Amino acid sequence: MPQGQLAQVLGGVIDPTDERLLVGPGSVDDAGVVALDSVVEGGSGRALVQTVDYFPPVVDDPYLYGAIAAANSLSDVYAMGGRPLSALNLAGFPAEFPDEWLAEIFRGGFDKMREAGAVVAGGHTVRSREAQFGFAVTGVVDREACVTNAGARAGNRLYLTKPIGMGSMTTAAKRGAITSGELEPAARQMAALNAAAAEAMGRAGAGACTDVTGFGLAGHAHNVAAASGVTLRIELGTVPLFPGALDLARAGSLSGGSQRGRASLADSVSVAAGLDEALVGLAFDAETSGGLLIAVAAERASDLEAELARRSVPVHAVGACVPASGSSVELV
Repeated sequence: MPQGQLAQVLGGVIDPTDERLLVGPGSVDDAGVVALDSVVEGGSGRALVQTVDYFPPVVDDPYLYGAIAAANSLSDVYAMGGRPLSALNLAGFPAEFPDEWLAEIFRGGFDKMREAGAVVAGGHTVRSREAQFGFAVTGVVDREACVTNAGARAGNRLYLTKPIGMGSMTTAAKRGAITSGELEPAARQMAALNAAAAEAMGRAGAGACTDVTGFGLAGHAHNVAAASGVTLRIELGTVPLFPGALDLARAGSLSGGSQRGRASLADSVSVAAGLDEALVGLAFDAETSGGLLIAVAAERASDLEAELARRSVPVHAVGACVPASGSSVELV
């Protein structure tokens, strides 16, 4: 659903007065956070992180599709600074779907959950016209360590932990512009967990974080800016790009999410003159299981870089938070 429409629909139904809800839909965070000590005696300041995500295949390989869907679902917990605890599977498949494909999809998803240390406690499957697969994930987080969209401050530095371009790569594969073998490195990136990046940001005391998924880099940056009351200035020339994605974007391989995102955020995101239009398109394009966009105080930036490097997570400084300028995001 487009970002603007989603916010409008939810605006009239959210109950902001329930004290159990520490983080809800109002801030468009990656997951909801519920106070555990309000419902369980002796909760000791812990909270539950809850999220759900599922989508149709983005790759042809059934095992990797399952793994990517799981990693994408888990990423929302990591973005909040949490640790995955359990998951419920959500799946829909056509009646004619081969059993061997079903088995590989489930195996890929369940293997990734085990890698994350989460237990799959059950699930629900239905018949559907198109394959759909994902998980509802529950995690835990110390209330004081919870990282949200609302914690960015002017002067913070911005870091991104995975290259963008997944929308371009998967769209090109669907159109036959690249082979499944050429897509596989991108699939491996999408299946990679954000666990190490989340641990690094926790150690460095990051102020805000979001994972870059369906709303794209610009869309998720907008959510952080709106919740925090700042402007995120992103230097597009420093944003890491997946190899080949820019050339594919220049050839027209961008997902439908790119155009929808740019139209939805036209009044909120400013684009500097002279930027490569394909690069701008990638900034708005939908990502699948992207990296973490982390805001950290300038004096802790070197700590974050060291913690990321110690865990072999790529270090990409991509901009800064500045006082609110009238645009939520500035692409420069």
